[in-house]
Amino acid sequence: MATRRAPAVAPYRCTECRWTTSKWAGRCGECQQWGTVVEAAEQTGILRTITAVAPTADRRARPITTVDSRDTPRRSTGVGEFDRVLGGGIVPGAAILLSGEPGVGKSTLLLEVASASARAGRRVLYASAEESIGQVRLRAERTGALHDELYLAAETDLATILGNIDEVRPELLIVDSVQTVSSSLSEGMAGHPGQVREVASTLIRIAKERDLPVIIVGHVTKDGSIAGPRILEHLVDVVCHFEGDRQTSLRFVRALKNRFGATDEVGCFDMTGSGIAEVPDPSRLFLGSGISEPGTCVAIALEGKRALPVEVQALTIHSTAPNPRRIVNGVDSARVAMVLAVLEKKAGVKTSDQDVYVSTVGGVRFTEPAADLAIAIAVAGALRNESTPTHLAAIGELSLAGEIRPVTQTAQRRSEAARLGYSELIDDRSAKLSSALNDVRTRARSRPGDAAPTF
Repeated sequence: MATRRAPAVAPYRCTECRWTTSKWAGRCGECQQWGTVVEAAEQTGILRTITAVAPTADRRARPITTVDSRDTPRRSTGVGEFDRVLGGGIVPGAAILLSGEPGVGKSTLLLEVASASARAGRRVLYASAEESIGQVRLRAERTGALHDELYLAAETDLATILGNIDEVRPELLIVDSVQTVSSSLSEGMAGHPGQVREVASTLIRIAKERDLPVIIVGHVTKDGSIAGPRILEHLVDVVCHFEGDRQTSLRFVRALKNRFGATDEVGCFDMTGSGIAEVPDPSRLFLGSGISEPGTCVAIALEGKRALPVEVQALTIHSTAPNPRRIVNGVDSARVAMVLAVLEKKAGVKTSDQDVYVSTVGGVRFTEPAADLAIAIAVAGALRNESTPTHLAAIGELSLAGEIRPVTQTAQRRSEAARLGYSELIDDRSAKLSSALNDVRTRARSRPGDAAPTF
């Protein structure tokens, strides 16, 4: 039998003799085998190959056990709270992305980092693509960040920034911000995803080649996420978020990603008229006057690895409205509503005819379940005109059954409470909410210096 040639389009092929056809057939027309004709991919005739390149001595793979981590020592930025978030300092060649809401103080913080590094003898290049040199100079005068080793460049062109890097030869590069810098190698205006990707990848490549740490400022969208392509967060080594309430001067820096350290550290800062100041021990920022008042209770919050005392305040007013008001600030409104229901059902503290106001001191947000017990004690104290002892703190999560459940890192919270002088701690050892309220009354009466409750 003569061999049949495959047609121009042959999507079917025999698995036995490789005979091809353009129409499906149950039996092969060449070897007459049944069930061997199957669908096959059409050959395009294009074959791409890549030639292997022998690596040089410095790029050759080697056992990980022979790599010395001392070759990349950390460098302090001169700002202790920022070093804490980075895991102890900046690693040479690291690419750090700092994001935050407009006006939160990103440029002020980085100018302080640049000034501290310059004072430590390391040359810094601050490339500002949003402000002029004169504007940055005015802010540096106000914050005391002037130094001869701090170089400024107001430039939006990536090629010019690279030229300044070659001339200045800095040991730290700050680019503010990546969304306002453009490259001639990519189409579109500054801020376009292609431009952001090209600018960021070039800066990161320079950082790795020269062991030059780079801090890049990134804008955020309305929902708080980093603007630009998602690959931007994948390219960098560290992603930090600078957050804070405009109504208060308190600011926090959190690490969302860190290839060189943990992501559970938080840096605390205070925004003042003369710049930004570190707050190494923010324990007293979230407490009241220290005088025992009805409707107050101190809880131990956890910010990263830091245990902080936070005073929860409650105020209740009798209401004749069918739906009493529930106004909260700094706590979770849904959890407050649940705590009020548990108080009334399981502890006999009636709140359904009361307007309830719950707030934290210092503008801090305390939304973790560990605040449940402190909220319950504060509300009960406000209703019964009870003054919680000043030496007492509370931590615990409330269940719908009125049980007090343990929270994360209880040992660390207890240790911090003892360090700050809170000798009495109400927690899950009380088991029930009603028992916890009785424990507060008992411990208040056992201290002659504290005001006894009136209920």
